[in-house]
Parts: sequence; structure tokens; C-alpha cells
Amino acid sequence: MQIRVLFFGMLRDLAGRPSDSLSLPENATLGDVLDHYEKAIPRLKEFMPSVALSVNQQYAAPDMKLRPGDEVALLPPVSGGSGGGPPDVAESERSRHAAIVNGTIDTAALVKGIRHPEDGAIAVFEGIVRNHSRGRHTLYLDYEAYEGMALKQMEELTVRALAEFRIRDVALVHRLGRLEIGETSVLIVVASAHRAAAFDACRWLIDTLKRTVPIWKKEYFDDGAVWADGEPFPDEIPGREGTHSSERASK
Repeated sequence: MQIRVLFFGMLRDLAGRPSDSLSLPENATLGDVLDHYEKAIPRLKEFMPSVALSVNQQYAAPDMKLRPGDEVALLPPVSGGSGGGPPDVAESERSRHAAIVNGTIDTAALVKGIRHPEDGAIAVFEGIVRNHSRGRHTLYLDYEAYEGMALKQMEELTVRALAEFRIRDVALVHRLGRLEIGETSVLIVVASAHRAAAFDACRWLIDTLKRTVPIWKKEYFDDGAVWADGEPFPDEIPGREGTHSSERASK
């Protein structure tokens, strides 16, 4: 059977290509895909303890059996990205509460659109591109994503936030492509009757997004560029050995 394999971030650099077509025997598993690429790309093995896996845009464990036409993705640790969304967001890039955009994020317009007379608080978080990282001067950043999966994950986070916190509405937007110093990479707006719930939901959303949503950033300096060190995946997301712990991911 034939499957499609996607590589992102530093794994794409190691593979030397963004995707591959792989022939496998019937009843092959996701683990068989990993075995193949660990042999074909020896350096890949050292990254495997921190890599997550997906099949058809859903996180998956190595023992999952594959089917013809499946889309498999090898995902390095991620970095860290409303109803209606920003005006320039195409329908294919929009869900009910989340959006992925390639242009400037208009914070004021989104806050205005979500505000309601019954709200007592609007909490806003903006992730901003700063001018330094790793002790060096940063020129600009470049964000990439596994877009279909990232948007699904972002929407799922907003739905969870609405269920778990006493908030009325939420909007989550992440930008891709080249971002200059001072530009907004991610915006979270939370509306609620009381400030505590808005603050708590906002903090939970950005912290969880930065650990679970497949978005990566590359940092550009005067002397070169590097992929940002991602945060370890949570233990509930399976990896090469079935789990991700902070200890294993940091090795």
C-alpha cells in the first residue's frame, strides 16, 4: 500500500524534503514508518524521543495500523498559535472560534467584534515578535504549520475552554509566514462576566497551544537561522516509545 509522509520544522531539514511517498506491506503500522526513516535518515533517531506522530491529522501511537492513502506526519516539538474571524480570513482557513492567517492580525477589530454588553471582562493576550533570542539579535521570524491539523487543534482548545471555564466567548488567531519585530504572531481574546475566568482561560489557552498545536517557528539572526526549541509534548500525546516525558524530551 502507498501512504504519504509529511516532515515539518527541523525534521524537514533532516529529510531534505517536506513530504515523501512510501510503499508499505499490508497491515503495516505507524511504527514501521518510523523504522524505515530511522534507517534511511540515521540522524532522525536522536530526535525520536521528542517527536509526536499523527495519522490523517490526528495524534496517533506507533502501534496504529495504517491504510492505503493515509497521511502520516512526523512532528517535532511545537513552538509558541471567532465566530467570523478576521475579515481577510478565507472560509477554508476559519473555524467557529479559531483562525490561521497569513496577514496582519487586527487586534482592535477582533476585540470590538467579540465585546458584548453582558461582559464584565475582556482578556487579551498577544504574542509579539521580540528583537532578541538565545542572546542574539533577532532579525525576523518565520512560522509554519501543519495547517489543517493546527486549525482543528486550535478549535478544539477553544471548545474546551468554553466548557471548562466560566467564559462567554473566545477567539484564537495564529499568523504564519514571515513576521517582523513587534508584529503579533498569536492573539487570544476571552470574554466573560468576571475577570478571573477570563484570565484563567487566556493563560490555559496559550500554554496549551504552545505545547500541542503543530506550529513551528524559525528564528533568523545576523549569522544564520535556527528552528526554535519546542516545548515537550504532554504525556497524553503518544510518541516513539508511547509517551513524552519532560525528562526524555530534554535529552
